[in-house]
Amino acid sequence: MLGWLFNAEQKRRKLLARAPEGPLRNYLGTAFPDRGLPIDQVPLLAMDFETTGLDAGSDHLLSVGHVELQGNRVRLATARHQIIHTDRDMADENISIHHITHDQVARGMSLGKVVESILQALAGKVLLAHHARVEIGFLQQACRRLYGMAPVVPAIDTMQLARQRLERAQQPYKAADLRLFNLRKQYGLPAYQAHNALMDAIATAELFLAQLAHGNYRRPPPLKNFLLGS
Repeated sequence: MLGWLFNAEQKRRKLLARAPEGPLRNYLGTAFPDRGLPIDQVPLLAMDFETTGLDAGSDHLLSVGHVELQGNRVRLATARHQIIHTDRDMADENISIHHITHDQVARGMSLGKVVESILQALAGKVLLAHHARVEIGFLQQACRRLYGMAPVVPAIDTMQLARQRLERAQQPYKAADLRLFNLRKQYGLPAYQAHNALMDAIATAELFLAQLAHGNYRRPPPLKNFLLGS
C-alpha cells in the first residue's frame, strides 16, 4: 500500500505538469494528505453519485451529494446536493429508484459545473465512499470527457473496511451484508431514505465514524491503514 500511495503522489505531479488550466489543474495542484497523518486529522469528503447504472463507460450521472468530515465530525454546513443536466432519456426505473424527475434533470447543472465543484471540494482531501470504485470511475470518466485526462483519487471505502473486518474475524457473510444500510443497522445507526445522493453521502460518513469507534484503537491510526487497496 505504501508503494501505491507514493505512486499516487508521483502520478499527481506528472498529471499536474500536463493538465489544462482550470478545475482539474487546480485539483492536481494540491498535495494529498500525508499517509502518516492520524485519521482524525485527515480532511475527508464523503461523496455519493446516483447514476443510471454501474458502468462509467456507458451509464451517466444523475446527481451527486457530498459532505466534509474533519476531526471525527460530519460538517453538515458543508453538505451539498446537485442534480446533473442531461439530454439523454431516463428510464422509468431511474425515476422510480432515484426520485429524480425529467423536469429536475432538465433544470439541472451542467456536468462541467458539477465536476468543477466536486474537484474544488475534493482538493487536499481523501474521498470517502461506499463501494468507492464506482465514484472514482464515474469521476474519472467525467474528467476524461471534460479535460481529456483522469485524475488520481486517494479514497477510503467503507465497504472494503467492512469486508476486511469480517474476513479478519473469519465470519461468513453474504454480499447483501456489505450494503450501506445493512451495515448501518449492524451499528445501530438510523435508517435514511435510500438512493438520494446527499443522504447516502451522510450515511456513509456516519458509518465510517461508527467503524472507527468500534475499532478499539488506543490512538487514532494513520491514514495509510484505511486507504482503498490496503
